[in-house]
Amino acid sequence: MTRPRIERRVKEPPRFQRFKPVGIPARLLERIYLTLDEFEALRLADYKDLEHQAASEEMGISRPTFTRLIDSARKKVAKAIIEGKEIFIMGGAIYFRNNIIRCLNCGTIVPIDFESNVDIKCPNCGSIDFINLAQQFGFGKFHRRRRGHGRR
Repeated sequence: MTRPRIERRVKEPPRFQRFKPVGIPARLLERIYLTLDEFEALRLADYKDLEHQAASEEMGISRPTFTRLIDSARKKVAKAIIEGKEIFIMGGAIYFRNNIIRCLNCGTIVPIDFESNVDIKCPNCGSIDFINLAQQFGFGKFHRRRRGHGRR
């Protein structure tokens, strides 16, 4: 019997869930699935430029596990770029430490607390229409509010 996977810590949900080559409809592309923990490994190692030991501590996993994650993520991204495939970020045994929401009016990203139930206004345009980025991955309690519809 295999050992259960330890939930890996991810700072916040990705701002975008998919990436694809320009000019080709998504329905014609093969997808490559990048897990949320692979995404976080890329963010820490290649974007934040952390050493494997520091990045593994940030995610709450061992250094060898982090190395396997980053190797897998890099291979998937390279394959998608070279072969012209869509990258779709989803899944994995993770939990988000923070949440972010995106204004549906102007696209501004706003950090919020997972337990936040207050009405939030966009600091850029004043809109109250948001999408919870953690919720698209099955996490989070924030509900977007649509004008005239109240809380959902």
